Amino acid sequence: MTSRKQVVVTGLGAITPIGNTLAEYWEGLLSGRNGIGEIALFDASSHKCRIAGEVKGYNPLEYMKEKEAKRMSRFAQFGVSASKQAISDAQFEINDLNAEQVGVIIGTGIGGLKVLEDQQEVYLTKGPDRCSAFMIPMMIANMAAGLTAIHTGAKGPNTCSVTACAAGSHAIGDAFRLIQSGLAQAMICGGTEAAVTPLSVAGFASAKALCTSKNSDPAHASRPFDVTRDGFVLGEGTGILLLEELEHARQRNAKIYAEIVGYGMTCDAYHMTAPVPGGTGAARAIELALKDAGLTPEMISYINAHGTSTPANDSTETAAIKSALGESAYKVAISSTKSMTGHLLGGSGGIEAVATVMAIAHDRVPPTINLEHPDPECDLDYVPNQSREMPVEAALSNSFGFGGHNVTLAFKKYHSDSVGEVLI
Repeated sequence: MTSRKQVVVTGLGAITPIGNTLAEYWEGLLSGRNGIGEIALFDASSHKCRIAGEVKGYNPLEYMKEKEAKRMSRFAQFGVSASKQAISDAQFEINDLNAEQVGVIIGTGIGGLKVLEDQQEVYLTKGPDRCSAFMIPMMIANMAAGLTAIHTGAKGPNTCSVTACAAGSHAIGDAFRLIQSGLAQAMICGGTEAAVTPLSVAGFASAKALCTSKNSDPAHASRPFDVTRDGFVLGEGTGILLLEELEHARQRNAKIYAEIVGYGMTCDAYHMTAPVPGGTGAARAIELALKDAGLTPEMISYINAHGTSTPANDSTETAAIKSALGESAYKVAISSTKSMTGHLLGGSGGIEAVATVMAIAHDRVPPTINLEHPDPECDLDYVPNQSREMPVEAALSNSFGFGGHNVTLAFKKYHSDSVGEVLI
């Protein structure tokens, strides 16, 4: 049996409602910055929910030419831009010698919905012949991964996970597996989403998934694990990781943020939108990630929770963590960064994996803001309202999606005296 290769994180990129670079995003997380506000991307005055976590001040022309930007959906622009950030952060060069060993997996839950909405309006008002020739390639979900390859020259494995809110974490886990098995030397991976659109907000609101009680107080709308929570807040953006095979990273004297060591995925096989009672599917994903990583519950310092701020998720996730970790669940620091960014759907696993890796690299844990009235059913340590300095040796990142998809990623601190620069 061929031994599995070690895989490390050497580059990070982020475009989020609280910052459009890795440094801005991380500073925003540690300071408890609120990224939720009144929707500005469209007129939401007639909607039940009029707030979202929008990316602010983003300029695609910092990463691509104007002509390219016009032919690219917002979710794909985000993905390409954050991928370029991660490559730059890693000081990683893709060239003729290694291009076929560098791949891309970028997940999304919805893809280019705004393009579809706009082109439907063109179709209805101006007729079918006026629809854009770029409608389909701008709309389809795989285009963030495809365009990232085009913009970076990565010719290795390339695909797209479309598993609702678990898509970004599936992408990272699948990329991890490809490098582990020797099918790639490096992978650009993560999740991206730009679904703050009229139809998306209307649909989620009709499904009673969104917070509708805080339109006049958006700063307190996303409140995971709080007894007063009444729904999630839609967000947008992307988080990208550059994963590398360890020896490849060592040979080029790369800085290493952390090692990715475990990947667990399951399905509830229960309901289209609701988690299975007791969180048994999510608990199995956590257990599988721990087993894959060779970690015990006692070794976990931090969990970046899915923590959506919905009544169903937060209590169910709490039960899942207790089931998987036993008594150790009460000793682990847990936070939901969605309290600051909102829920990025398919992009959430990407930015939350970035947060988890940074927590390991810097021994700092982001808070769960707006946790003012703890739910008695959510009785674990959710790092309320203030970030925390603490040793973070190993950490998990949870993502759960409509359809019953459950993913847990496991990371740990990489220790070596011989690697060029190890961030700790």
